[in-house]
Amino acid sequence: MADMDHSSSDDASADSRAEDTSQDSKLEFSEDEEILITRMYNLVGERWSLIAGRIPGRTAEEIEKYWTSRYSTSE
Repeated sequence: MADMDHSSSDDASADSRAEDTSQDSKLEFSEDEEILITRMYNLVGERWSLIAGRIPGRTAEEIEKYWTSRYSTSE
C-alpha cells in the first residue's frame, strides 16, 4: 500500500517536471536582444552561431528557436 502512494507521488512529480520543461521552451528575450537578432539576421541570414556570438549567454539553438517561433511562416 505504501508503494502505491509512493508511485503516485512519483507520477505527480514527473508531471510537474514536464510542465516546467514546456515553460522553459518559451524563451524570453529582452527588447535589445530582439532588435539585435533582427538586425543580425538581416545581415547574415540564418547563421545562428554567428548571431549568438554577439549576445552573451545565448546559444545558437536558443536564437534559432526564438526566430522560428516568432517569424516562421505557415504555408
